[in-house]
Amino acid sequence: MRTTLRRGRVAAALAACVAIAGGLYALGPGSAGASSHREAPLIALDPAVDATDLYAFVSPDRPGYVTFVANWVPFQEPNGGPNFYPFATDATYLINVDSDGDAKPDARFRWTFKNIDKRGNSTFLMNNGPVTSLDDENLLFRQTYTLESSFHGEGFRTRATNVPVAPSRVGNASMPDYGALRDQATIKLPGGWRIFAGQADDPFFLDLRVFDLLYGSDLSETGQDTLAGYNVNTIALEVPFKDVALRGDGARNPVIGVWTTTERPRVRITGRTGDPRTGDRVQVSRLGNPLVNEVVVPAGLKDAFNASKPEGDARIPQLVKRVTEPEVPKLIEAIYNIPAPPTPRNDLVEIFLTGITTKADGPIEADLNSQLNNADVHPDRFQPAEMLRLNLSVPISDSPHRLGVIGGDLQGFPNGRRLTDDVVDIELQALVGAAQTGQIVDALAAGDGVDANENTFGDTFPYVALPNGNAVNAANGAAPPAAGTAEASPASASATEEPGMSTGDMATVLGSSVAGGLGLLFFAGWWMRRRNRAHPHEHGPDEPAHTH
Repeated sequence: MRTTLRRGRVAAALAACVAIAGGLYALGPGSAGASSHREAPLIALDPAVDATDLYAFVSPDRPGYVTFVANWVPFQEPNGGPNFYPFATDATYLINVDSDGDAKPDARFRWTFKNIDKRGNSTFLMNNGPVTSLDDENLLFRQTYTLESSFHGEGFRTRATNVPVAPSRVGNASMPDYGALRDQATIKLPGGWRIFAGQADDPFFLDLRVFDLLYGSDLSETGQDTLAGYNVNTIALEVPFKDVALRGDGARNPVIGVWTTTERPRVRITGRTGDPRTGDRVQVSRLGNPLVNEVVVPAGLKDAFNASKPEGDARIPQLVKRVTEPEVPKLIEAIYNIPAPPTPRNDLVEIFLTGITTKADGPIEADLNSQLNNADVHPDRFQPAEMLRLNLSVPISDSPHRLGVIGGDLQGFPNGRRLTDDVVDIELQALVGAAQTGQIVDALAAGDGVDANENTFGDTFPYVALPNGNAVNAANGAAPPAAGTAEASPASASATEEPGMSTGDMATVLGSSVAGGLGLLFFAGWWMRRRNRAHPHEHGPDEPAHTH
């Protein structure tokens, strides 16, 4: 009896330590931080909420509509079973749109996910036979989601619920026609919205060896698509211009700014379920323009940037300085002897912080994609902020150029971002001054040597290619065979927070996590030594306290 009580007390104490350690790990200050292919220290530890890329473009097959494609969960190897890559059920995923230029969202679209898991203790497999539909009884683990929207600061309204997610692509035997599953997860709502959530080929194409002293210091390390063969989790949304344009008028006010965020409960205890939309939440991911937090923001600010809000960007001098006095041109000059343009780089301020406009006294003589160009914007309320800006009125290009605006195609990046835009080469050219001069810098004309995605994009919503089904390291390291490229087809069927966060706060979170974990280990070790001395002949381990 005494042994049973003692074991019960110990189990309870261990469980409490686990809960405290988990709680300390996730206790955030004013904001908690961590986004874009593992580019910040904290988010690299939490891939389920790591935003990788954001795309915003006028729908090429549907006049008057705009498409947002947002991706999370980077570097998904197709053979990543048994758990594969679900969306987090304790997080909220958001797409935010600013139409009046005050750096605050005027439209918000929010997704929350839930699991339907029928495996129990009977199997480790996601499916126990071929899956031919999203409600196939052989699909033992699946997800559904709820989509909500909020406009002009009003409360969220449910737009769709129990919508099926296209599952991770397990393999050809398990999912012989994955294109059919994609189609079933592509939904058209009353009123015209089209929505999709599920796995897709990672559409971002680039050679990430930029981190090895800018492609090996001699451009020898180029031409390899680092992300070829990998998948991501995609959320795609298509809405009419009137739902996101200022005053619902896309003709008078065609420019919008877009960014994604992900939120988690401030205190996370693994295994506890509940509604992630309620209670005290913190932002753990933020993404607008590509590669900003990877190669513009310095290491010491990355976590803080991901926890911050656009409305506070202009009040962070370290961030503004990284735009006006960027690091990459200095490195290019030192390594490749290509002169860095003189600072301050107000051309980059236009590209990343204000949008391209003649109304902000910038050096680029064009009115393209700043909210200041909207007829009904109040200029005195405009706030420079990092976000992806899109002019909805620019006509669809008959011959899209991979270099976007720098290549003479005004519909491309940095005016929004299409799936085919070569943003690495565009940003390299912009950083060495091409946006100011209007001339391509010939010495870097080849860029990273990766000019297109390895898989073909669809010509209708959700446009992203089907997920890869072959191992990334197939054929002893050779480039993986292309996955099925069947065309996507349309379906028939907050708590108030101060913007910004110090890196010291991030250190507090990590320090709390380490302290909690060490406390648990020391307690467990002390108790085991004490128990062995008191009961040297007692055998059989006590059952540990688990969290899931």
